[in-house]
Amino acid sequence: MIPEIKKILYATDLTKNSNYAFFYAVDMAKRHNARIIILHSIEPIHLFRLFFSEGGFYNVEDMMAKLKEMEQKTKIEGIKEGIKKTLGEFCKKVETQAGLACVELVSKIFVPIGHPAEEILKAAEDEGCDAIVLGTHGKGFLRHTFLGSVAGSVLERSRKPVFIIPLPSEKTTLDWDI
Repeated sequence: MIPEIKKILYATDLTKNSNYAFFYAVDMAKRHNARIIILHSIEPIHLFRLFFSEGGFYNVEDMMAKLKEMEQKTKIEGIKEGIKKTLGEFCKKVETQAGLACVELVSKIFVPIGHPAEEILKAAEDEGCDAIVLGTHGKGFLRHTFLGSVAGSVLERSRKPVFIIPLPSEKTTLDWDI
């Protein structure tokens, strides 16, 4: 027997590809009467830029200590709140364009700091998600390179169904840019 889908983890990197995948997550949630948990992971490498913009250079131990300290500070919280706001706006856009009411389908939004594949797998397990939906970047010869990164890692390591959504090859009537 196929398990019921009641919680869907939608992972986004806030690109056009992952935005398009959100339409699938919303449609799946509506079909299965499920809830959506949205996750956007902030990679530590992106935070290094914040450190350098502060004019300093840190060794790895100092960098990790600084990262933990910054998690508590408003700079990271401001980034997280900005992402949550952007995701909420995109959800409203989906409602308007596709006629798919999604704001009430979203039960949580997570913005953890860490490597995306690790955070996706951890959130799916911790939140008891029944499926994972994410977009992929690659087309043609680059497909393997990009699929081999986050989407490929999640697909390889997940014990839950993973839906990897590519951009459509043809023009659609939907505008999925944020």
